[in-house]
Amino acid sequence: MISSEQPILTEEDIAQKTVNETNLDAQQSFNWKHCWYPIAFIQDLPKNRPYSFSLYDEPYVLFRNQDSKLICLTDRCPHRAARLSDGQIIDGKLECLYHGWQFGIDGQCLHIPQLPADAKIPAKACVRSFKLVERQGIIWIWPGETETAQEESIPIIPDLDNPEFVTTDYMCDLPYDQTYFIENIIDPVHIHISHHGTLGNRKYAQPLEMEVIESSNKAIRGKMRSVGNSDRPWSSVDFVAPNLIFYRFSIEQRGWLGGVVFYSIPLSQNRCRILVRNYRNFLPLKLKLTPRWFDHWLRSRVLEEDLPQVVGQKAEIERQGKPMKEVFLPLKTSDLFVIEYRKWLDKFGSSLPFYQGYETAKLPDSSRKCHQAPVLLDRLSRHTHMCSSCSQAYQVTNKLKQGAIGVAIALAALAIATDGFASTMAVSASLLAVVLAAVAEQVKTKFERSYSRH
Repeated sequence: MISSEQPILTEEDIAQKTVNETNLDAQQSFNWKHCWYPIAFIQDLPKNRPYSFSLYDEPYVLFRNQDSKLICLTDRCPHRAARLSDGQIIDGKLECLYHGWQFGIDGQCLHIPQLPADAKIPAKACVRSFKLVERQGIIWIWPGETETAQEESIPIIPDLDNPEFVTTDYMCDLPYDQTYFIENIIDPVHIHISHHGTLGNRKYAQPLEMEVIESSNKAIRGKMRSVGNSDRPWSSVDFVAPNLIFYRFSIEQRGWLGGVVFYSIPLSQNRCRILVRNYRNFLPLKLKLTPRWFDHWLRSRVLEEDLPQVVGQKAEIERQGKPMKEVFLPLKTSDLFVIEYRKWLDKFGSSLPFYQGYETAKLPDSSRKCHQAPVLLDRLSRHTHMCSSCSQAYQVTNKLKQGAIGVAIALAALAIATDGFASTMAVSASLLAVVLAAVAEQVKTKFERSYSRH
C-alpha cells in the first residue's frame, strides 16, 4: 500500500530500486540505430506511389518494385538533393521528378537521361538503401548498417499471432516529439479527466498503486491497480525501447483477453507518427462489422482531447529552459511510470539525436529547427490523407456532396421550367438533395477538422 502521508514523489523515491528491478550497469548503452522502427501498417501503404517518412529528421522513402517488393532509400537524390518521394515509380524504379534519374532495389542509379549513351553512370550516383522487414502487418526499418540488423529483436506481440483475436489499426501524426507521446500514454491517471465521456469518467479519477518491475536499457515494465483494491488484479504496462508501449487486460470470469499496442516513430523534434493496434478475443463480430473509418473518428477524437495540453506542456517546458525535475511536481500515485521513463532517457538517451529527460536534455540547435516543416493540427493532414480507409471514405463523401449539389440545382431548374405535379415533385426532390448534401458536408468535416472542447 502506498502511504497517503507522503504523496509527493521525492528524489529518494525516484532513485530507490524495486525488489525485482534489473541492475543497471554503468557500461550499458542504447544505440538508436541498432533497433527496429515501425513505419506503417501494410494496409495503409500506397501501391503506386512513393511513401515518405523520417526518423529524427533524416528523410526516407518507400516504394514497390515490379515484383511488389518494398524498397527503402534515403529520400534525397544524389544529383541536386531533390526529394525522391516527390517522384514517380516507372517500371519498378523510383524516378526523381526533377531530372529523371532512376534508382533500383539497392539504391543504385540505373538511368540518367542527361548522360550520353556510351557514358558510365558515376559510382557516387547512388542512394543508401535500408533493411525492411514485415511483421504482424507492420513494416519495420533498421536504420543502421544492413549487416547489423537482427530480425529476432523486432518486438513481437504473441497475442497478435493468435487467430482468436481480432484487431483494429489506427495511424496518425502528432505535433510533438515521441517522448511526449510516450509520457502521455504511460500516464493512465489522466484518462478519466482528459477523456471524460469517451474513454473515462471524472467520477472514477483516483490514485493508483504503481510498481516498476524492471528497468533496463531495453525496457521498462510495470504494473498498477487502484489504491485500496488489493483484491483486484494488476494491470500491466510495458515500454519496449525505443518505441513500443503495451497494455494488456483480462476479465478472467468471462475468459476475455485484450490489449492495446502503441508504436511510435520519432519523425522530428516537433512531430511523431503513431500506430495504434487494439485487439481482443471477445465480441469479434461487432469489431468486424464496424467500418474502419467510423472507428477512426472516435480514435482521432480521443487523441485530440488532450492534444492542446501536451503541445502546451512541451512549449512551456522549452520556454522555461529548466530540467523537468525543476518543473514537475510528481505524485507517487500517478506519475511513477512517467518519471521512470524520463529517468530512462537520462541514462540511455545520450545516443539519441534529441531527447528531454528528467534531469538532462539534448535538443537540436535553432538553425536546424527553423528548417522543419510546419506542424499542422487539422485531422485531414494528421490522419485522413495517410489512412487508406478514411482517405477513400473522404473522397466518396466529397463526391457525394458535389453530386447532390449538382442534382439539387438541376431539379430546381426543372421545377422552374415546369408546373403542376411535376414542378412539385422536382422541388421536393431538390430539397431532399440539399439535405443529402448538408449531411455529406457534416460527414466530410469529420475527416477534416480536429475535435475542440470550446
